[in-house]
Amino acid sequence: MCQKIVNVIALSSGLVSAAVVASGVYVYVNRDAIVDNIKSQAIESVMGSMGDLGGLGGDSLPIGNDSVPSTPSSSNLGLPVPGSAF
Repeated sequence: MCQKIVNVIALSSGLVSAAVVASGVYVYVNRDAIVDNIKSQAIESVMGSMGDLGGLGGDSLPIGNDSVPSTPSSSNLGLPVPGSAF
C-alpha cells in the first residue's frame, strides 16, 4: 500500500515538473509577442484614460516649430553680465 502512495506522489511530481518546463519553454519562445501585447495594452490604457485633450496629442503637436527656439539666442541666458549696466 505504501509503495502505491509513493508511486502516485512521484508521478504527480513528474507531471508538475513537466508542466513547469513546458510553460517556461512556451513563454521563452513567445516572449516577443507577449511583450508586444502587453505594450499595446498599456498604451491603449494610458491613451484611453487621457480622454479628449481638446485637440492636443497625436499628430496635432508641433514638432520642430520654428516659432519656439530650441536654444537660447544669447550666450548669457538673460543673466546680467558682470561689469555691465542693468
